[in-house]
Amino acid sequence: MTVLVVGASGATGSQLVEQLLIQNHTVKVIVRSPEKLPESWKTNDNLKIIGASILELTDIEMRDIVSDCDAVASCLGHNLTFKGIYGQPRKLVTDATRRLCNAIQSNNQKRPTKFVLMNTTGNRNRDLNESISFAQKCVIGLLRLLLPPHVDNEKAADYLRTQIGQNNESIDWVAVRPDGLINEDNVSNYEIYPSPTRSAIFNAGKVSRINVGHFMASLINDDHLWTKWKGQMPVIYSKSHQN
Repeated sequence: MTVLVVGASGATGSQLVEQLLIQNHTVKVIVRSPEKLPESWKTNDNLKIIGASILELTDIEMRDIVSDCDAVASCLGHNLTFKGIYGQPRKLVTDATRRLCNAIQSNNQKRPTKFVLMNTTGNRNRDLNESISFAQKCVIGLLRLLLPPHVDNEKAADYLRTQIGQNNESIDWVAVRPDGLINEDNVSNYEIYPSPTRSAIFNAGKVSRINVGHFMASLINDDHLWTKWKGQMPVIYSKSHQN
């Protein structure tokens, strides 16, 4: 398969790229600073590096990039700096998701393209009755006011839920919600649930970035797994960190 990954230079996006390459897929990445990528990527014949800022690409360029892609995955996020949190673009994840989906739909492919969005457990799946405590509602309300990236993550998932929906002819989607992200060197056992099994604010679990990359790559690679989760927002926890 040919897979486009945006946010590939990030801590989780790079893990997804590595997992896709292990599965022998052809991978395209859009990155602002190609020179910062691992040397092994620059010499890998299965990896095509596109040096660009995704929101500065024209519609025609975007459409051309996704024209041969079987799947698109977004691991975009905001840098945890003052400028990254409060500067522009405030709607990076949402705008990139919308523009990528528009590009996919304009190509009129014969079969749906898979779209995998990395999201967060701090965002509820409003298609399900996911109850949270009053205290957590208050904290999330504050996050919406104080942290623009949280609103961006919510709006990106809502775009897939409400604008792409469950019966789109061009796009099938999954929004993966990891809990507290940690770094580990190897894939370990992890568990997937339709909704959080613990409070994302007061009792957060943990999941390694490599496990998130592995699950996202498995969704793309495994049609049975994809069928199980498409149109949903699965939550992922590393099994070894669930106590």
